[in-house]
Amino acid sequence: MISGMQIKLARTALGWSVRELAEKADVSFNTVTRFENGAGAHSKTINALEQTLVGAGIEFIPEGTYQGQGGAGVRFRKRKSS
Repeated sequence: MISGMQIKLARTALGWSVRELAEKADVSFNTVTRFENGAGAHSKTINALEQTLVGAGIEFIPEGTYQGQGGAGVRFRKRKSS
């Protein structure tokens, strides 16, 4: 499951404010802020945030995926060649 820090990193990479992400994911501003700051959230809410960010071109990287090292993170998805 993705973390609040990953949500914040992804949102920042896209240049979105908390309010923009909340509106696009159809969740409350306060919920996004609390989750980014370490509070828990319902799986439905986390899924909505994740799907919104994935739809905008973000890929979530689980912990330990690069040669068994590294923490969880985010990156832009590689664009497909034409």
